[in-house]
Amino acid sequence: MQQYAMIYGTYMGIFWVLKFTFFPLGLTHPFLFLLFIGLTCCVPFLGYYYTKLYRDTACGGNIVFFKAWWFNTLVYLFASLLTGVGHYIYFQFIDHGYIIDTYETILKNFPLENAPSVAPYMQQMENALTVLRGLTPIEISMQLMSQNIIYGSFLALPTALFVMKSKK
Repeated sequence: MQQYAMIYGTYMGIFWVLKFTFFPLGLTHPFLFLLFIGLTCCVPFLGYYYTKLYRDTACGGNIVFFKAWWFNTLVYLFASLLTGVGHYIYFQFIDHGYIIDTYETILKNFPLENAPSVAPYMQQMENALTVLRGLTPIEISMQLMSQNIIYGSFLALPTALFVMKSKK
């Protein structure tokens, strides 16, 4: 199981790294951000495909819920490890504050006079950006990696329900 999870996790991790390249580019080009969102929506289907492929090739066409969930969680874990390396490389050597600066520019240009009820949320966003600016690239990468693992383990639940198949 671990071998298959590592292989499929590597494929998914490469997909995530390629998908992530559209995020910073999408902050200034809306089409690329839309592409990032669309590819993000494909992640559960990719997890389903890999778990179904594992069920059919390694398990003889049958898999119980817990085994399907565990396999899919491992795929997300290995994908997160590879993506964490990609995030670290990006934030250490490429970003240099670009994402946070772009968000700050967006917040400064937001017309508060048209939506005064949004002002408290804007202050929260500014505070969050201040905290983010203080994080090191490894801290950002670890935070994103842990979020990917947690979200992946939750996404694995419905995936396992759809993939599980018992002997007849």
